[in-house]
Amino acid sequence: MRAAHEDRGPVVRKDSREMVTFCIGEQDFCMDIMTVREIRGWTEATVLPRAPDYVLGVINLRGAVVPIIDLSSRLGLAPLEPGPRHVIVIVLIEQCLSGLLVSSVSDILNVTEDEVQPVPNIGEASASCLAGVISKGPRLLRILDVSAALPKTRAEEDELCPA
Repeated sequence: MRAAHEDRGPVVRKDSREMVTFCIGEQDFCMDIMTVREIRGWTEATVLPRAPDYVLGVINLRGAVVPIIDLSSRLGLAPLEPGPRHVIVIVLIEQCLSGLLVSSVSDILNVTEDEVQPVPNIGEASASCLAGVISKGPRLLRILDVSAALPKTRAEEDELCPA
């Protein structure tokens, strides 16, 4: 007779959180799964005049107009050329939906607080969008602080999340 705890699946520690891992080009990142509302394939966006370079446009998501942000460009990396293999990660931050264009979504990891290392202080602008670094085998994952990666000024917020 098997013990009752064997049927419950993997044990998740109370201090752990689930992270969605994704790639931008050859770079590995992750974000808290609680910010992710949906993962969908690339959809052509409607361009907005005078939008920042990192805003690819907007899409209609079940009646909601959602801005699509080239996360690579926003982080100061080379802009992505969106295509059928790219993915849009729909996130919800402070009641505002945004779509983040990434190269691919890999998997979901359980991460404990003791696995998270601080971001090295190297003065890089994109480091302000990072909440930490995780070493998982041969991979070094940067934890994206989604709210820090999205626009900060009221004008930028109005462009992406009109009232």
